[in-house]
Amino acid sequence: METMKYSDTAFHVHLDHGQVVAEVHANAVDLPKRTVREHIEYALDHPIGAGPIEEAVQSGDKVCIIISDVTRRWQQPSTYLPILVERLNRAGIPDKDILILCATGTHRRQTEEEHISLVGEDLYRRIRFIDHQCDDREHLTYMGTTSRGTPVWLDSYAMACDKLILTGGVVYHFLAGFGGGRKSIVPGIAGRETINTNHNNALNPGLGSGSNPRVCNGNMGEDNPFHTDLMECAAFAKPAYLLNVIVDDDYQIVGAFAGDWREAHRAAAKVVEQLDGVPIPRRTPLVVSSAGGYPKDINLYQTSKTLANALAATAPGGTMILLSQCREGFGDPDCEAQICNYDTMEEREKALRADFSIGGFIGFLFAETAEHYHLILVTDLPAERFGRTKIQVARTLDEALELAAQCNGGSLAGVETTLMPHGGSTVPLPQA
Repeated sequence: METMKYSDTAFHVHLDHGQVVAEVHANAVDLPKRTVREHIEYALDHPIGAGPIEEAVQSGDKVCIIISDVTRRWQQPSTYLPILVERLNRAGIPDKDILILCATGTHRRQTEEEHISLVGEDLYRRIRFIDHQCDDREHLTYMGTTSRGTPVWLDSYAMACDKLILTGGVVYHFLAGFGGGRKSIVPGIAGRETINTNHNNALNPGLGSGSNPRVCNGNMGEDNPFHTDLMECAAFAKPAYLLNVIVDDDYQIVGAFAGDWREAHRAAAKVVEQLDGVPIPRRTPLVVSSAGGYPKDINLYQTSKTLANALAATAPGGTMILLSQCREGFGDPDCEAQICNYDTMEEREKALRADFSIGGFIGFLFAETAEHYHLILVTDLPAERFGRTKIQVARTLDEALELAAQCNGGSLAGVETTLMPHGGSTVPLPQA
């Protein structure tokens, strides 16, 4: 019998096995077994869409390495940055000509301890390290405006350097299609106005039109305006090189990709798709999805990944049950406000368009999903906090299944079901 993780415990799924159309687990992919150093050296020795990194930089260049912040420490930057710096040193770039810029986006400044955890004690003592600040207008440079009207303000410290090297990790991303690559520039080192204007592309044009369904996991096509705008924004920065990694469920690096910032990133995304993009026969009327237990279900904000992935498996008008304890509550004040402070979707959308934030959009997405599907949360959050939405709340999976039965004519017998025990990371790909 399948179990679903819930914080530090698990619930049994009391359903007839015959009605389960698919169980979504990560794919077994035969990737080369290498140490971190071997992965990074191999990537730098086999660049994609570009020459060797030694040709991308010249002695005398001021080089800015952009890294992700502490919220992305799962990328293990302290293991691969020393190798990258070694190669730059060998190419004639001394430590004094290197700047490490942390792509904090709209996040807070970090502590010295967090800086050291990102790059290691040795590099931290050797190389200048600064956090990007999206509201520090004095240190933002206007680069131009995209075709979608996003004014591109980027970190002046980065723009003063001769060469930009992007680093980070690639995963599925519920808005950009995939993380990594161009996201080091926006939101990474962009001004708040740039970030918010770009992120508004997650909504369809015109009040009342809601979120754009093509702004979603796995879509880096021309029909994803969020992604295409990001690409235009990043192009203003003219990145010289990219080094991106992918990790497994244990946050161990299993692949690295270097070279052209567009082509190497796309190659990494294809491997992520092989790992976490899981074919299922079709969408089903019932989906039961766990965020994956603690810490993946630490708050509702983090559960957005599980929501987006479950949406991909749920038939139109169907029922989805999401298991997420949320021991630290909503996890974001804008997310909480979207769910708790408005009575209608129009009011929510007006507020979001006026002051867009990722947290606000996630709250909007939860409320909007409940308008079109039966959305049941198994959570410790108080049910009354969702009273102004159509989201239903249960304390156990059995209780949630009873609510699901009420949504399906009183019984779940024979109702086709998809089970997603790793809903925070695996992306179902319906084949029909």
